[in-house]
Amino acid sequence: PSVPRHTNRLINEKSPYLLQHAHNPVDWYPWGQEAFDKAKTENKLIFLSVGYSTCHWCHVMEEESFKTKEIGEIMNQHFVCIKVDREERPDVDKVYMTFVQATSGGGGWPMSVWLTPDLKPFAGGTYFPPEDGVHRVGFRTVLLRIAEQWKENKDALLESSQSILEALRHTSEIRVQGQESPPPPKEVMDTCFQQLSRSYDEDYGGFSKSPKFPTPVNLNFLFTYWALHRTTPEGARALQMALHTLKMMAHGGIHDHIGQGFHRYSTDQHWHVPHFEKMLYDQGQLAAVYSRAFQISGDEFFADVVRDILLYVSRDLSDQAGGFYSAEDADSYPTTTSGKKREGAFCVWAAEELRALLPDPVEGATEGTTLGDVFMHHYGVEEAGNVDPMKDPHQELKGKNVLIARCSPEQTAAWFGLESDRLSALLQECQQRLSSARAQRPRPHLDTKMLAAWNGLMISGFAQAGAALAEQGYVSRAAQAAAFLRTHLFDLDSGRLLRSCYRGKDNSVEQSTVPIQGFLEDYVFVIQALFDLYEASLEQGWLEWALHLQHMQDKLFWDPKGFAYFSTEAGDPSLLLRLKDDQDGAEPTANSVAVTNLLRAACYSGHMAWVEKAGKILAAFSERLQKIPITLPEMVRATAVFHHTLKQVVICGDPQGEDTKEMLRCVRSVFSPNKVLMVADGDSTGFLYRQLPFLASLERKDGKATAYICSNFTCSLPVTSVQELRGMLSP
Repeated sequence: PSVPRHTNRLINEKSPYLLQHAHNPVDWYPWGQEAFDKAKTENKLIFLSVGYSTCHWCHVMEEESFKTKEIGEIMNQHFVCIKVDREERPDVDKVYMTFVQATSGGGGWPMSVWLTPDLKPFAGGTYFPPEDGVHRVGFRTVLLRIAEQWKENKDALLESSQSILEALRHTSEIRVQGQESPPPPKEVMDTCFQQLSRSYDEDYGGFSKSPKFPTPVNLNFLFTYWALHRTTPEGARALQMALHTLKMMAHGGIHDHIGQGFHRYSTDQHWHVPHFEKMLYDQGQLAAVYSRAFQISGDEFFADVVRDILLYVSRDLSDQAGGFYSAEDADSYPTTTSGKKREGAFCVWAAEELRALLPDPVEGATEGTTLGDVFMHHYGVEEAGNVDPMKDPHQELKGKNVLIARCSPEQTAAWFGLESDRLSALLQECQQRLSSARAQRPRPHLDTKMLAAWNGLMISGFAQAGAALAEQGYVSRAAQAAAFLRTHLFDLDSGRLLRSCYRGKDNSVEQSTVPIQGFLEDYVFVIQALFDLYEASLEQGWLEWALHLQHMQDKLFWDPKGFAYFSTEAGDPSLLLRLKDDQDGAEPTANSVAVTNLLRAACYSGHMAWVEKAGKILAAFSERLQKIPITLPEMVRATAVFHHTLKQVVICGDPQGEDTKEMLRCVRSVFSPNKVLMVADGDSTGFLYRQLPFLASLERKDGKATAYICSNFTCSLPVTSVQELRGMLSP
């Protein structure tokens, strides 16, 4: 490669996204004191650009504007320019996204915001084209207009930025309103179900026309709603909505049928043409939700999807030290000689390419049938490409096919006169061949940043899959990742989590010079992961660490006046607002998961103040939960768990004994949203016995492994039959 003509301060950063911009002609600064001081000293406005390394439109704006010498000169002359990786600094992203959404009615990335030298926002948007068009003002024009305003109307701008900040502070506040009790669970659950039911797509599943996101939070809510209403028509509909959505997603183009895993979202109603980036947080949550679908339905189809996701993550998103990488990009070079990246190039196929790769005649099928015919029929391949031009504005997918299972295996088998088992073997042969062909293409960029929060979600995915599918290998992989977090993303001296670490040279694991401290979401998702990992592995060390982190979370983030947790800790003068997220999106909001974590923590520790805290979070969000619960489905689920009280399922027995293992298999195979599992192994010096003295009073009956169902540490009669235990686990 030629020597770069420009190098800016981002060259010293670890974030793959910041490093992508290190050779722009823009004099970028990372978020920090050096940039803030320069803005104040030179009395310059700040231009803040926030994105992430696998964001398609971030790449477009870089190519069109930030790599352009002339636009770079305008930016450098009039502004102090700061680049932020939103995955590294969700705190900075959230403050300014709150502003952009409030002032423009929309949001997204890249986010472009103009700030006064004291960091107050006064103008903002998302992607800007470089030059003026019929419907949009160009980036160059916006830069020059804002620079002119600062010169001519500085006082008015400062005044306006102050009043904007006050308004944001007021509208974004979430606190308990007078009443100090959680909202009524039945009404909140029913309203959320009705709101989801109304937005449900009966044909293709999902909860909007387009774009369509997987939103595991909705599916988890529906499973819990079904579990609590399983004998009613509403309960049956909730289950049908969730399972149908999961099936349609797995058949769709949002699911990578050759390379496994799921893309971020579908641009159309049919789950067909995705934005092709793959995010770790989606894989973790979807592995867990497909595991639950398997527990509930017993349908191997869902177990196969779990295995597919975990194969992708193990192969493509795993660091050799045990952590998980953040994401794979949507864009890549179509061939090794291409000069320009295209979205989806790694994943899409031309019909003639498939015919050339799959020419073999198929014995026993209708005469003249080739492997290519069978595969192309099953996956909806068309000679001229199967992508609607309306979903391909830049013509990047013209003549290409995004694979989507158009027929059931039975239909395809019947069409070609084949047995079902034979068809399955043929499709597998095709997939292996295409996988080898795809391996010859240039791979998309891999974001090798490792985040505590997303690693937590992925550990939960592996642990829950290991428990539900009885696959010990998945539990071991979860434990390896948890050990990685303990080594690389936990500061033993302070007892605090760190946000991120990075793959360095020679595959080492590196940390920033000044490590980023963990945010609320890091604590919440890691604590959840450690509880899931304990239930799957019965290693009490994970429980002990989870309870330590819960105490630390309380200390750093709890709001004693308004209740619930702030997303960030106090004391950072560069953060203008301390916010509480109020919407479950692609990931659940941290306070939603914190409610269930607190209830689980109380069950494992006997520390009942945590139950009280969980109730206070629900009280703080009460108004929103009653009016628009569809925005917080995970917190609605937690409301039901809070109301029904968690069942402590205690198995007394030798963890290595066959009778204990059989009981554990039974507990893990049943979907029960309001249970925690623990094993009383008779070791009175162990961590659990020290936390929960009542365990010492529980005994094995007739020398056999014995189960007790306890609520608030009061236990049922002992049970030694697996059938009886299964019946008792139903909500």
